[in-house]
Amino acid sequence: MSGGVDSTVAAMLTKLDGFDCAGATMMLHPAANSGDADARSAAERLGIPFFVFDFSDCFSVQVVERFVNAYCGGRTPNPCVDCNKHLKFGVFLEKARELGKDSIVTGHYARIDRQESGRFLLKKGADLSKDQSYVLYSLSQDQLAHSRFPLGCLTKKEVREYAQSAGIINANKRESQDICFIPDGDYARFISEHSGFEPRRGRFVDFDGNDLGENRGIVHYTVGQRRGLGLAMPYPPYVLELRPEDDTVVVGKAEMLYIKTLYANDINLIPFDKLEKSLKARVKIRYSHAEQPAIVHQTDNDVLRIEFDEPQRAITKGQAAVIYDGDVVIGGGTIFLVES
Repeated sequence: MSGGVDSTVAAMLTKLDGFDCAGATMMLHPAANSGDADARSAAERLGIPFFVFDFSDCFSVQVVERFVNAYCGGRTPNPCVDCNKHLKFGVFLEKARELGKDSIVTGHYARIDRQESGRFLLKKGADLSKDQSYVLYSLSQDQLAHSRFPLGCLTKKEVREYAQSAGIINANKRESQDICFIPDGDYARFISEHSGFEPRRGRFVDFDGNDLGENRGIVHYTVGQRRGLGLAMPYPPYVLELRPEDDTVVVGKAEMLYIKTLYANDINLIPFDKLEKSLKARVKIRYSHAEQPAIVHQTDNDVLRIEFDEPQRAITKGQAAVIYDGDVVIGGGTIFLVES
């Protein structure tokens, strides 16, 4: 329980279904634990036991360190994917089992469907404007089998109405849109303070290799960025590529951002263990991206090649490429290479 309305209503609905419930909050990072008091209050109102689990060491290694290393390596990570895989549905599930609980319940807007074969599918939430299946694509069959998403068939409006009717104090609590451990959004400052790494200044170059001046260090930039470059050029420059080996930022025209093919590794497939043949599907390359038609090939045990029907803007290394067949999540992986 985070102290927000979603996890509170998820707990309420699970209890109403007759389950023996307990609430718990994960201690992750000082900047990420502002809702503990609200979570405890909600659990008390629901009449369920409440626990606080200190997973700060695991969070530091599995989420923060990965985040820092990715940015220092010229990639743009999605820490929510790592947190779900390793924390919420990893050590949190293990702790629940230690307490004799069979499953964990979260306020995610997604659905889990068990097939006759016994295999579990992950599906989009009914409220597509709140759907969170993108950040859940990495869940294993065991994690899906022991997870419940009571809000998957509800809209956000319905969830708030449930909370208000039950007199829950956080019914209208504002949602956080930031990375929980960097609430001010200053990634470069956080990376410097956390790791002691001071961004090395490099050079801006254009697509032809012409030197355009000094940059502030690659952690200050991401592919597709336009603002804050400080370059006077005959056309609006955009970041096309980050080269961590020499701290170079490659810039170019907007049309150069459009790429057709990507490769992803660290893959997870949900309806099956391996993609035996090419699959026509739809793919999202970031959380806010509208999924687009593509052909997906599995070229190795841990590599997917995804070729879009039409070039996509600012495909970014480090982000997740998530594959859909209708409302079913096929799986996905982390983008590590792009090519025209």
